[in-house]
Amino acid sequence: MTRPSHRPLQVLAAAVLAMASGAALADITIGVSLPLTGPASGLGIPMGNQIKLWPKTIAGEKLNVIVLDDATDPTKGVNNAKRFVTEDKADIIMGSAATPVVIPMADVAFESQTPHYMFSPGVLQAGKDLWSFRLPQGNAVMAHAIIEHMKKLGIKTVGFLGYTDAYGESWLRDFQDQTKLLGGPKVVATERFARSDTSVTAQALKLTAANPDAMLVVASGSGAAMPHMALVERGFKGKIYQTHAAATRDLMRVGGKSVEGAYVVSGPAVIAEQLAADHPSKAVAQKFVDQYEAAYGKGNRNQFAGHAYDAIVVLEKVIPVALKKGKPGTKEFRAALREATENMGRTVLAHGVVNYTKDNHWGFTTETGVILKVVNGDWKVE
Repeated sequence: MTRPSHRPLQVLAAAVLAMASGAALADITIGVSLPLTGPASGLGIPMGNQIKLWPKTIAGEKLNVIVLDDATDPTKGVNNAKRFVTEDKADIIMGSAATPVVIPMADVAFESQTPHYMFSPGVLQAGKDLWSFRLPQGNAVMAHAIIEHMKKLGIKTVGFLGYTDAYGESWLRDFQDQTKLLGGPKVVATERFARSDTSVTAQALKLTAANPDAMLVVASGSGAAMPHMALVERGFKGKIYQTHAAATRDLMRVGGKSVEGAYVVSGPAVIAEQLAADHPSKAVAQKFVDQYEAAYGKGNRNQFAGHAYDAIVVLEKVIPVALKKGKPGTKEFRAALREATENMGRTVLAHGVVNYTKDNHWGFTTETGVILKVVNGDWKVE
């Protein structure tokens, strides 16, 4: 006589156990909107490359990462964000890398009460960033580094050539505010252009005629080379500065000899080897560089990929804390993520040190900005 099998009971018990431990088996869904096409694709593509290197799990929970192209289009970015929170039931929204896109995406995060990690330093209305945290450095922090460098060089007057959109206007405003605060150079001429423009000859002529000591170009990725080249071609002989959105080798690839001697403010991630031994970000920045270049080739490190790397540093710190208060897929978990980010304390990233608080969703301190100089087609820390 054969003894009855207990396997069906074992299977049933396992199923019940799995249901009871749903929190441990639930995926953490992250919706990422990036400009993989369009004018800001030079920012989005390297971020997408870094996301492919993200870990599959954090704190034992599987990451379900959904990446969509917003084509540098605010409407598409908003539609992506709405899809994340309605169809995908995302616990976290990330992106966009383009400022005009990230700002309206923040409205979706605010309305849906979903943690939002911005890949662009978008300026939001007071209170509207309740659920949004910036991973790139704020413009004011980076303007601080540029102004202090200009003061060392004795620069008294500056011309401004920047995007017509939110990124350009916020940089102009923050630069002017910081230069008043720090006793820096005066902006004596301003000109603007659209991201899609292929020429800024007229603007360059007007700025060159104003004859400032230096120029500040506010553009991003490979698009930052065109206005820089126009100023040089129009005979400008002074110093030319670029923002952290231009801290990419695309600037040198496209600009060639015209961008030699350019000053570019950056986070420390792209020049890990040149950082002082006691720099707080040296070890983390080196880990980012080693990982990215092992996957995509030596010399291909990228400012924007660094922000995507830092996103995981932040999540690895806040997700274990949030899991104590809620499980993925719930409003309790989303609220706990926001609370954990606001209270995570001093955190070293590849791009500097952040310390988010309830009242400060920018995080980075004024020590963050590093001034790079283009020397023989490569970066050199000033």
